[in-house]
Amino acid sequence: MTTSSPDDSSAPLQSRLVRLPKLFDGIAEELVACFGAVSSTRLGRDYDLIRTVTPERVAESEASLYVRWQIPMDHTWPCQPRKMEGFIEKAAQTLQRKFADRKPQGIFIGTLHPTSPDRYFKTLASNLRGRVLQLFPNLPVGAVEDQDPLIETLFCLVGKEGLYCGMATPRSANGFYPGGSKYIDQDAPDTISRAGAKIAEALHYLRLHRPALPEGAQWLELGACPGGMTSELLARRQRVTAIDRSPLDPRLNGRPGLKFVLADVSDFPVGTRGHYDALLCDMNGPPEDSIAQVIRLSPSLKKGGLVVFTLKVPRIETVDGPLAWYSLILRTAEKAGLRLLAKTHLTYNRHEFTLFFET
Repeated sequence: MTTSSPDDSSAPLQSRLVRLPKLFDGIAEELVACFGAVSSTRLGRDYDLIRTVTPERVAESEASLYVRWQIPMDHTWPCQPRKMEGFIEKAAQTLQRKFADRKPQGIFIGTLHPTSPDRYFKTLASNLRGRVLQLFPNLPVGAVEDQDPLIETLFCLVGKEGLYCGMATPRSANGFYPGGSKYIDQDAPDTISRAGAKIAEALHYLRLHRPALPEGAQWLELGACPGGMTSELLARRQRVTAIDRSPLDPRLNGRPGLKFVLADVSDFPVGTRGHYDALLCDMNGPPEDSIAQVIRLSPSLKKGGLVVFTLKVPRIETVDGPLAWYSLILRTAEKAGLRLLAKTHLTYNRHEFTLFFET
């Protein structure tokens, strides 16, 4: 339980289900205080049910950088589903009664413990959604990937702690899936590195804010070795100019659409204005050096061109430390004409955040 003083004691308390990745457990109490939480209850591995008079802070404060996903709590049912007879039918009837008039575009149900080896609650979530869909027979959207980012969806999470539901647009929730995460297979035989899953998730997330780039789009990738992100982009039929001082994984040799430049990024010349559709930077090293190279090469982007930038910070041990780096990078980028489009901590990020800019 975390307590703090609300900004306005006369304002009504509102509940939010906030996903703070387990990596941030050491600063979780400090984070919920940033949102003006009067109380906080941990649900699942990395969810916090907070009550606050300032729910807008969850999305609008600088500390929102740490929030992977969040929804308002429009219906909570603390219970033990495993021990409750008729849980699915009781839950489904309640959802139909409470949310039918709000006309969600779709209904998606996940678990509070998505990485648990116990499949009981995954099966329960699937069966509950099946019954709910019988009571909502004419929903406009049936698949997660088909959602409109700006139309409200009914998201639900179920676990040993009970059932927790809320209506939100995918964009305001910060993800299309319940909990925000999209599973990316990292065990495929042709996987080159974890970075491939990172850019795959980043491109999926980006659809919350703008359409996907078409096939054949031109990417400039800074610090590409060993080629995990390069491989993922090529698999999506993108064209990539990849730069690194070290060679790429030999499995990428001769891949259509790839141009590899064996050089230091700082030695790569600014290309023809408007040549590239997107620039990708996942470079190691000081963040201010990385953003300086992005800015130097950004004139090569088309108008409205995309920048995907990994902000790599020292170990995340305080809230303010990474936020100071984020503020510095944001100010530097904006002075150079790059507009922040979105920011998030991806499932496959570690001590790093993914920032999206447009020229």
